[in-house]
Amino acid sequence: MNLEQALDLAARTLSAARYRHTLGVAALAEDVARKHGLNLEKARLAALVHDLAKEIPIEYQLRLAKRWQILQYPEDEQAPAVLHGPLAAYWLKKYYGLQDEEVLAAVAHHTLGYPGMSPLEMLIYSADLVEPNRNFPNVDSLRQALYDNIEQGTLACVEHTLNYLKQGKRMIHPITRLTHEDLQRRFKFGAK
Repeated sequence: MNLEQALDLAARTLSAARYRHTLGVAALAEDVARKHGLNLEKARLAALVHDLAKEIPIEYQLRLAKRWQILQYPEDEQAPAVLHGPLAAYWLKKYYGLQDEEVLAAVAHHTLGYPGMSPLEMLIYSADLVEPNRNFPNVDSLRQALYDNIEQGTLACVEHTLNYLKQGKRMIHPITRLTHEDLQRRFKFGAK
């Protein structure tokens, strides 16, 4: 799958609002990738396809996740909206022949994060949260943190998400907790 095919697929699959968000994620991901010397094509590709399964009705996402054996935790069924990343990655690999494992991991892990994320995975996770169309308190500082340092910026994004979930008394997925712990360790060791 090349960038033109990914853009066409996103345009045909997503609503206008979700497509606008996707283009924002792609622009930010490409810009941050350029700043940090990451592969621009992979950053843009992962960003363009990250939300392909987002607008599939939740009940159908859950059925697909069961059929494709994507469910790993009870929380996956309790909050099936987190399944759209792994579903999109599976769909892209099986039905569109996308073989780039780094891009597939970035798509699969963009919602919950994942322990041991690569720089591309961290980039897509964070760009999804702070893309230019997003407007919430401290979004600019989160965006700047990502430009300054991908690991530290991603840690700040995960902490923002954890605080948001706690304040709303929402479930926190164990993968997000493990991601947070992993990034804290990385930053602590990298700071020494």
